[in-house]
Amino acid sequence: MKLYCLLAAVLLLLTGCTKTLTFENEVFEKESKIPCKKDCPKITIEVPIAKNIPVVADSINKKILGVLKDIVYFGEKPSEVKDYKSLVDSFIGSYEEMHKKFPTETFGWEAKVKGNIEYQSDQILNIKLDHYTFTGGAHGYQGFRSLLFNPDTGKTIFSDELFKNEKEFKAFAEKEFRKKYKIPAKANINATGLMFEKDVFQLPQNIFYTEEGLLLYYNSYETASYADGPKEILFPYEQISKYLKFK
Repeated sequence: MKLYCLLAAVLLLLTGCTKTLTFENEVFEKESKIPCKKDCPKITIEVPIAKNIPVVADSINKKILGVLKDIVYFGEKPSEVKDYKSLVDSFIGSYEEMHKKFPTETFGWEAKVKGNIEYQSDQILNIKLDHYTFTGGAHGYQGFRSLLFNPDTGKTIFSDELFKNEKEFKAFAEKEFRKKYKIPAKANINATGLMFEKDVFQLPQNIFYTEEGLLLYYNSYETASYADGPKEILFPYEQISKYLKFK
């Protein structure tokens, strides 16, 4: 009986010590206090914050913040931004400084970011950032960012680490991309008006793991004009399993 109780206590202790990476969405927002009638400048950031396993969570959270600094920061010293509060403060502060200099030319500044866990398994954690910014001009910019992590370590998984042989997968993806967008096999990849750099097909900056398959997503300006919009192609996992390192 004593042995049974001892084993039960050890099992309970081990179970209690096992921690699981968790996420909680948090919202950070700020609006300019300069009086306005419409399109009042505002920034809203909603992101999943990793918790419960300090080293792993810290790595993931730092990466997400670093990417968002590149997306919404307006200024010369993004390294001074240490957290989301200072990030939203800096965006509104930049607007108010510009408004003082050009009161009739600055209006409607806006930044919106919505982050969510797109996919999670024991091998891959994929966080998707849906973002929109407008700081003047003819139109704002909307796009998606894919952040891939090793869920055990919190380290970033780069696109070239997804494939057993990236060159082989790229050749396959180009054939399928040409089929979808009706680009003749022997024609220049930009023959129908696309804008691949140096006229060479490339994998996108953003690759998403989804429930349906692997999504290659090209934001506006990455391969086409703003008017032509983003381009994408989805591959069911069973179609490309031989190319993937992570099942």
